[in-house]
Parts: sequence; structure tokens; C-alpha cells
Amino acid sequence: MEMKKRVLLELRNRKPKDVAELVVDNCRSSDGEVEGLTEEYSELEILSMVNVGLSSLSKLPALPKLSKLEVSDNLISGDLDSLVEKCPNLTYLNLSGNKIKELSSIKTLQSLKHLKSLDLYSCEVSSLQEYRPSVFQLLPQIKYLDGYDPQDNELPDSNDEEDEDDDDDDDVAGPHVHDDDDDDEDDDESSEVEEGEVGLSYLMKEGIQDEEDDGDYVEEEDDEEEDGDAAGAQGEKRKREEDDEGDDDDDE
Repeated sequence: MEMKKRVLLELRNRKPKDVAELVVDNCRSSDGEVEGLTEEYSELEILSMVNVGLSSLSKLPALPKLSKLEVSDNLISGDLDSLVEKCPNLTYLNLSGNKIKELSSIKTLQSLKHLKSLDLYSCEVSSLQEYRPSVFQLLPQIKYLDGYDPQDNELPDSNDEEDEDDDDDDDVAGPHVHDDDDDDEDDDESSEVEEGEVGLSYLMKEGIQDEEDDGDYVEEEDDEEEDGDAAGAQGEKRKREEDDEGDDDDDE
């Protein structure tokens, strides 16, 4: 697909000024120049034109907010002055897989004061002796070359950076504030436990008291039976005495 048509397609019913990220990889530039892009893309922050047959960036429009530019696997050999002029806020530039042969071709990038990461792997310049130290010396503002810093530490993932930012935000926000609702819930739970314990103790006490009362009732029944037996015995004795007195009267 031609580059102009691809750019229009990627608009997706938006206005150019509303586009912050544009990816037109693997389309085809008709003359090796940037096509379809205009200064109307004033809010563009990320632009990817991988493998589109670019040999020059001279027709790249002014994109003052552009921070990330991907132009790998093209035919660019130099002429980066227009890039410096039109995209002054670049922080990431990927020129890997192009035709850059000499360090002098990238010297102009010194003017990109915000540039932090540069990719040149699979370019002829990356095969030069002392390639990495030379590039870091030539462009002191960059922190990462081909994904690694001067100490060979790998460029962190964008996700890792976001996680670090989140951690920093948490630290700034301060320690966790104790929630009063948690205290209320704890108090409620403690109250329920205490009430349960009191209820259990009460029931146990009641049970013991009932057993004692039952014992007293049994004892009272025993006493009543004893009293009844005694009364019966006394009645029988009195009856025998009366019978004996009757016998004596008959004898007389």
C-alpha cells in the first residue's frame, strides 16, 4: 500500500490534530521520502515508519511534540539535520537496519538535548572498533545505545518504568492510613465474641443451678417419705396400744 493511503487509513475518522500515535509500518514510499504527513499532526508523540523504503527524512513535517520515532529497516544513510530541526523533543530514536556507515553521520544528533535512547544496531557503523564508547562520547546526552547503557545494563521496559513511577507515587502518598471502619468491624467482632462467651457462661451456670435444684427436690422427697414412714409407724403403735387396752377390759 502506498504511504499516503496508509496514513489516511490510520486516521480512522479522526482529525490529524487528534492523533497522538501513528503507525504506518510496511507500506511503501513512492520516492523514498515521507509522504502523507503534514504539520496538522501537531499533537503527534509517537511515529513508526518501519520498512517503508525511506532514504531521507528531509520531508518530515515539523512535529514539536514527537518524542519517539521508529524508522528502522529503511535506506537512510545520513542527512539527519532536518530531523533535529523539526523534532527537537525526541527522547527515543531507532535508526537500526539503515545505511549509516560513519559516526560523522550521527554527529548532528548532539543538538537533540532530550535524546536518551538511540538504536543503531544492524547499521554498518555498529561494526566499527570502539563503536559503543565512541557513540557515548560523541552523544553524551544519551543513556542507552542499542538497548544498553555504558555499563551494559539493559534498558528497562516501559511497563517497569510505570511500575517504578507507581511505587514512587505510593511513597509520596505516605504510609497507609488506618481506616476507622476497620476498627468498627473489629469492635463488632470482639463484641460478638464476648457476647457469645457470656451467653455460654450463663447457660452453663443455669445448667449447674438446675442440677442443684433437682438435687434439692430429690432430697425433699426423701425427707417427705421418711416423715411419712415415721408417722405410719407411730399410728400402728397407737393402734396396737388401743387394741391391748380393749383386751384388758374384756378380761375384767
